[in-house]
Amino acid sequence: MNVGSTVLGYPRIGPRRELKRALEDYWAGRTPVAALESVASELRARTWAELAASGLDSLPGNTFSYYDQMLDTAVMVGAVPARYRGLGLSDVDTYFAMARGNDAVPPLEMTKWFDTNYHYLVPELGPDSVFSVADNKPLREYREALAQGVTTRPVVIGPVTFLLLSKASQEGFAPLGLLDRLLDAYEALLAALAEAGVEWVQLDEPAFCADRSPVELAALATAYERLGRLTNRPRILVASYFGTLGPALSVLAESPVEAISVDLVAGGLEGIASVTALQHKTVVAGVVDGRNVWRTDLNSALAKCATLLGSAARVEVSTSCSLLHVPYDVDAESNLDSAVLPRLAFARQKLAEVVLLGRALREGTDGVADELAAAAEAVRVRSGRDDRVRARVEALRPEDARRAEYATRARAQQERLKLPPLATTTIGSFPQTGEIRRARADFRAGRLGPNEYRRLMRAEIERVVRLQESIGLDVLVHGEPERNDMVQYFAELLDGFAATEFGWVQSYGSRCVRPPILFGDVSRPEPMTVEWAEYAQSRSERPVKGMLTGPTTILAWSFVRDDQPLGETARQVALALRDEVRDLEAAGIAVVQVDEPALRELLPLRERDRKEYLDWAVESFRLSTAGAADSTQIHTHLCYSEFGDVISAIDGLDADVTTIEAARSKMEVLDDLRAVGYGRGVGPGVYDIHSPRVPGEDEVVELLTAAVRVIPAERLWANPDCGLKTRGYAEVEAALTHMVAAAKKVRAQL
Repeated sequence: MNVGSTVLGYPRIGPRRELKRALEDYWAGRTPVAALESVASELRARTWAELAASGLDSLPGNTFSYYDQMLDTAVMVGAVPARYRGLGLSDVDTYFAMARGNDAVPPLEMTKWFDTNYHYLVPELGPDSVFSVADNKPLREYREALAQGVTTRPVVIGPVTFLLLSKASQEGFAPLGLLDRLLDAYEALLAALAEAGVEWVQLDEPAFCADRSPVELAALATAYERLGRLTNRPRILVASYFGTLGPALSVLAESPVEAISVDLVAGGLEGIASVTALQHKTVVAGVVDGRNVWRTDLNSALAKCATLLGSAARVEVSTSCSLLHVPYDVDAESNLDSAVLPRLAFARQKLAEVVLLGRALREGTDGVADELAAAAEAVRVRSGRDDRVRARVEALRPEDARRAEYATRARAQQERLKLPPLATTTIGSFPQTGEIRRARADFRAGRLGPNEYRRLMRAEIERVVRLQESIGLDVLVHGEPERNDMVQYFAELLDGFAATEFGWVQSYGSRCVRPPILFGDVSRPEPMTVEWAEYAQSRSERPVKGMLTGPTTILAWSFVRDDQPLGETARQVALALRDEVRDLEAAGIAVVQVDEPALRELLPLRERDRKEYLDWAVESFRLSTAGAADSTQIHTHLCYSEFGDVISAIDGLDADVTTIEAARSKMEVLDDLRAVGYGRGVGPGVYDIHSPRVPGEDEVVELLTAAVRVIPAERLWANPDCGLKTRGYAEVEAALTHMVAAAKKVRAQL
């Protein structure tokens, strides 16, 4: 049996976010675990039926997860830290304790999945880690699909990527040293799958689309030589995505595995022709983009496949990566611009593209000529050009991205703001109640008039301002009740964007986002945030931050046009934000936060490609903020990434204050800041908002005391890790009260 046309994975949250609601009902104690399991089973069955009906030759299985595939793999091989095993919880509640924490334990660390907006839980491994097939979820779901009459190809994170993405539980230990032990578990897994009749298994090794050392490449060779030589196993497809495999391609081609998947969207054909060992392999060509929503140029995709035909024993068609990163179905959308809609393909449309390409590759193009012609016409259609925007970008000068020296700005800001050492603030959003969400929905649907909507939003802003004052925060926020999402909100107010109704994509766990579609030149027709910030400031003597999302993050969390360089699009967004900063200043706002949590996220996986990206990412942020007066304090925020790789770029942003995720990692980022001599304000997060757990005052004191040893108190801030939108008011009030009390205690000891 050949692999055939396939996809590497599929969305799992449900077309209407059914899993999100089931998870949150279970976590809140509103439903039993049986109800959660019932929803999960229904979603799996629906996915398998849809994939089977699509015409694919091979269907991925084990792509469902209650939270995250890396966490699933850790549980599968028994890598559950002792602090969770000792809680006496059920298996499912132990799993969720690792993901979310509880009153007794904090969760595992969380970070971005390569250069995507998906977050994964970071496994913890140490010298005493022991592996086994502790939970054979891949086999269980294979049998579940088989009972439905559907044969699947179990998908599992590969052993080397699992180790490379894990965290050492003690200093000086490298998880890669556990490879032999882990391979014992993978051997047992493959044997169990083979005995159950599984014909193919997919082992994902995306870590090798990044730069890897000779030791890491040797580990890859060891793993697949050993697994490939097993006599009792399914055939193995090693899947890579998010870039080119580079030297790892030769390693895999020379191993005994039967098939290798290559990402020809992000990686291209580079180096493939020179790997002669591929002549004995099936190459699965990832020519349908699994990370963006534009229809595939099918003729170009076929040309790539044709090029591969001379290099491989067999070529099959697939997506470039899992379709986890795109929405379910464009046909569910009824309000998209007619100029944009024909150009779009979500997960279900991409299934059809893969099937069509597979037919064309096997049977020739004559039988699908009409479909190819229609697709080519849709790809050619472009709209949204604005010559005024392009002229403004062309007129930019280097000085447009510069501010005065930090020391000059700091003096002017302190004279204006008069903040204490170790000032306290939050990142932006406050919990969004059901009433607020309903008011937004009613306003959008026309059931609520603009005056009543404004009254409700103002009432919520005033309530949040009063709450912050009572807690004792030094710099306030308006709470963002009017915002559905930190990117979508702006996209709906900027020209050049389209918003979906049902284009939900999983970010982590039950958290979903609806990335807007950036299809044309970007401009700002009118102020977007000034009314709300100005009202909040009028209700308090303390400074209130204006809150904006930065250009790189807007691009990272949107589906972006593919007809011009990202840097060009970023400059257009930056100029729109620059206008907003000036209008906030004119309204009396003294502190403006321009969030860039995705700065690290978009960093190219290969070192050779990073300088170009960081140059335009830093430039676009500075274009957004450089028009501000010296006395206006510019903040930025970054979260849930490994910051060491971009620490110089963080410094290059030249923000007056940078707030940064640090609670789960226990302030590890401070070492990176110290290494580059970071000399401006910084707020390492002391409250992990992605967990319902409320940190105690002593715990926050400990974190701030560690921070004061590295950052002078006059430049140090106390703040949560991220916005508070997804939390409840009871836990937020308690956590912020502890944070403010801890800051005062540490301040008193200075």
